[in-house]
Amino acid sequence: MQDNVMSMNLPLSQMSEIQAQMKTLEPIQIAPNPMTVNQANSVNFTDVISQTLNNVDLQGKEASALMTAVDTGKSDDLVGAMVASQKASLSFSALVQVRNKLLTAYDDVMKMPV
Repeated sequence: MQDNVMSMNLPLSQMSEIQAQMKTLEPIQIAPNPMTVNQANSVNFTDVISQTLNNVDLQGKEASALMTAVDTGKSDDLVGAMVASQKASLSFSALVQVRNKLLTAYDDVMKMPV
């Protein structure tokens, strides 16, 4: 079980580095949806990504805490710890897939002829 916790520490530290880098960036505005252009709320891409990173990071930390509690004998909720670990793993995998899609889209845009 310690291997699972240790293997999550590297991606979590990488996510923390990405969050620190994102705080230095200027906000990027997403083009408004034509269906909701008259509504007051707008979506900020940087905020959406930051919130998603924070949620994935929080799920990883919660899963790590539950696994540590089970490992040290403070809790006997092994099923809850495993479910939390799987949720954190799944959300991190989804985040990596979204990142890969964004990078592919960026590369495609950069390869477009002017």
